[in-house]
Amino acid sequence: MGKDVIIALDFDSREKTLAFLDRFAGEERKPFVKIGMELYYAEGPSIVREIKARGHKIFLDLKLHDIPNTVKKAMAALSRLDVDMTNLHAAGTRAMMEAALEGLTRPDGTRPLLIAVTQLTSTSQERMERDLLIEKPLDQVVMHYARCAAEAGLAGVVCSPLEAGKVHGACGHGFLTVTPGVRFAGGEVGDQVRVTTPAKAKELGSDYIVVGRPVTQAEDPVAAYRRCVAEFVG
Repeated sequence: MGKDVIIALDFDSREKTLAFLDRFAGEERKPFVKIGMELYYAEGPSIVREIKARGHKIFLDLKLHDIPNTVKKAMAALSRLDVDMTNLHAAGTRAMMEAALEGLTRPDGTRPLLIAVTQLTSTSQERMERDLLIEKPLDQVVMHYARCAAEAGLAGVVCSPLEAGKVHGACGHGFLTVTPGVRFAGGEVGDQVRVTTPAKAKELGSDYIVVGRPVTQAEDPVAAYRRCVAEFVG
């Protein structure tokens, strides 16, 4: 798969979301978009169908994490939505990831890409040790989770762009790295800790970058999106 920029639709209503997407009505190629918890919980499956009908690829970012059987059943329900990518937490264990993959696979054998969150880009070494009692180095934890995801048969992981190259080294270049924590040079980092620019993410080996506020809160979102694509995809 080629590199791509995914816009995070971090809005709390259908109206705000569609008004934003209307800005891209004249674009020859509709942006790949991410629907996260805020929008999905506010509007439900209907917003996924409506955005898909507009011609957008969709990453449904719900980060499932529960016992394997519950996640399997939830993924079976999500498989009926025509999304292109969805995810879960690798911390749910290999058994949960394998069950999720089974649930997500449709009767005809097709399924969306399933990826696993390693450690959130808001997590630092200090927070991981203090709050999660994980005392291994952060990079080592991310690589271990990535390998577990690969062994479970997943398509890739969500990780920091700073870790993308190492993930490819550990799991192969066909194992996808989907990387949030991307900001333009000089931009606000917000609540992210491990961040970089689109150009640097490309250099580091990210397959997809997820960009939210630098595009959604830009004065000209279309121009900001085009800048991301130019820097990351070329």
